[in-house]
Amino acid sequence: MSHPLHNVLVVEDETAIADTVLYALRSEGYAARHCLLGGEALAQLRQQAYDLVVLDVGLPDMSGFEVCRSLRTFSEVPVIFLTARNDEFDRVLGLELGADDYMAKPFSPRELVARVRARLRRAGAGAAAESAGWQQLGRFAIDREGRRIRFGEQPLDLTRYEYALMAALLQRPGAILSRAQLMDRGWDSDADSADRTVDTHVKTLRAKLRAAGADPDPIRTHRGLGYALEA
Repeated sequence: MSHPLHNVLVVEDETAIADTVLYALRSEGYAARHCLLGGEALAQLRQQAYDLVVLDVGLPDMSGFEVCRSLRTFSEVPVIFLTARNDEFDRVLGLELGADDYMAKPFSPRELVARVRARLRRAGAGAAAESAGWQQLGRFAIDREGRRIRFGEQPLDLTRYEYALMAALLQRPGAILSRAQLMDRGWDSDADSADRTVDTHVKTLRAKLRAAGADPDPIRTHRGLGYALEA
C-alpha cells in the first residue's frame, strides 16, 4: 500500500473514467481528489499542495496542455497525462510542456497506479536529495535550520527580521498574531519595539511575495488585531 498522505489530483471530465481512476488510487492508499475542469484544477493546485496530477487533455473549458503550461509557471508537481489523443505530436507536446508521463485511453488502472507509484518514488528521492530539512506548508516551504523560505519554487531573499516574521506566521497558518506576538517571536529584546516596525517589514514582505508571484496577497491584515498568513 502507498503512503496515505500522498495527495493525487485527477482532472477528468468523463465521470466513468474518473470513478475508475479514483477507485484504483484510493484502493492503493492514495488520497485522491477529482476536478472536472482545468480552471478548477489550477485553483486547487494554487491553494493546496498535491504530490501528483493525473490530467486529461480534452477538458471542456481548456485543454490539458494549457493546464500543464499554466501549472508549470508556479509548480513542479509531477503530471501524468491520461488521454485518448495518442499520436506522436501530442505525446511530444505534452512532455515538452512539462508532463512527466503520458498514458493513452483505453488504459489499465493497474498500470496507471504503477506509473503513479514510480513517479512519486522518483519525486520523493529527488526531494530528499535536494530539499532536506524543508517543510511544505501549502504554497510555502520553510527550512528552519537553514533559515530559508520558498514561495512555490521561488526562494525568497529575506532579511533577518523578514525571515523571523514569516517563520512566526508560518508556525500557525491562518491564526491571527498581534504585533506584540510577532515582535516577541521574531525580534531581539533590544530591537525597536514600535508597532510600525512590524508594519514596515510586512510591507517589504508583501513586495517580495508579489515579485515571487503571490496573488492574492497571502498576508491578511486584521485591523486592531494583527496579521495572519494564508499558506
